[in-house]
Amino acid sequence: MRNLFNSTDLQTTIDRINQLTPDSKPGWGKMNVAQMLAHVNVAYEMAHEDIHPKANFFMRFMLKTFVKPTVCGPKPYPKNGRTAPQFVMTEKTKDFEQEKKRLVAYLQKSYDLGTTHFEGLESPSFGALTATEWNVLFAKHLDHHLTQFGV
Repeated sequence: MRNLFNSTDLQTTIDRINQLTPDSKPGWGKMNVAQMLAHVNVAYEMAHEDIHPKANFFMRFMLKTFVKPTVCGPKPYPKNGRTAPQFVMTEKTKDFEQEKKRLVAYLQKSYDLGTTHFEGLESPSFGALTATEWNVLFAKHLDHHLTQFGV
């Protein structure tokens, strides 16, 4: 798995993103490429913005116990897996260029802040995560969807 806090891995990932076009087609799933970029951006919004509500105590316990090991663990995501409601993209008219720019900017911002910033940073869903868990969350999710679109 790539380490998005490593400059070489970050650049490789950005190069993959730059291979996408507005006409890129998915190998599986229902999202178009612009929706996929918006979908992937949600993870970065959760880390950098205060726009997604924090899960209540019970939901956070459930997410931390049952979902976090999948999201922050080494096993790849299955194709057509379930996603959390805030990640569902129903609007078909997402702007490809805008979402792509946002994603690259979030990647760069995360890299610039570095592992020290992410160590112990609260996730609205899982509570405090290590920098390694944040990297796995970011890198694995992004790789899954870039692979979905053939890059």
